[in-house]
Amino acid sequence: MTVQFPADRNGDLSIRPAERADLLAVVRIENASFPQPWPHEAFERFLGEAGFLVAISDGAVVGYVVSDLVSNAGRPFGHVKDVAVHPDRRGSGIGSALLSRSLAVLAAHGASSVKLEVRASNDPAKRLYREFGFESLRRVPDYYDGEDAIVMIRKLE
Repeated sequence: MTVQFPADRNGDLSIRPAERADLLAVVRIENASFPQPWPHEAFERFLGEAGFLVAISDGAVVGYVVSDLVSNAGRPFGHVKDVAVHPDRRGSGIGSALLSRSLAVLAAHGASSVKLEVRASNDPAKRLYREFGFESLRRVPDYYDGEDAIVMIRKLE
C-alpha cells in the first residue's frame, strides 16, 4: 500500500513498503547519515516486513524507516530500529511522515508501545521523537561504539 502525503517543497511524497530495487538508495542514505552504517545485508533481511518503508519523492528514495515487532511478556511491542532521510532533504517533514506511518503500521499489527534508541548527541532526532510523544526511559553507555544511547518509549492508542 502506498500512502500519499501533502507536497513537500520538492514535489509529492509517498510512503510505501521497501522493495529490493530500493536497497541501493537506502544503503547510500544510511552511509551518508551514520558513522557506523548498517550493511546492505541488514536491510535485505527486512525486505517484505511491514515495518520497512521508504519515502519516495520525484521518483527517488529520499528516506526510510525500519521497524518491527518483538514480544514483551507475550504482547507485541514495536521497535523502531533505523530511520534516516537523505541529507539534502532533511527538514522538509519526510522524517515525520516516515515515523508517523511506521507508528501506524506497528499499531495495526497490535503493538501497544514502541521503543527506539537514539544517539545521545543527536538532538534533531531526539526533538522529533519528543514531538511524537516519545519519552526518555534510560541511557545505555557505549551503545554506539563509544557513544551512549538514549532509549525512548511511547505508548500507542
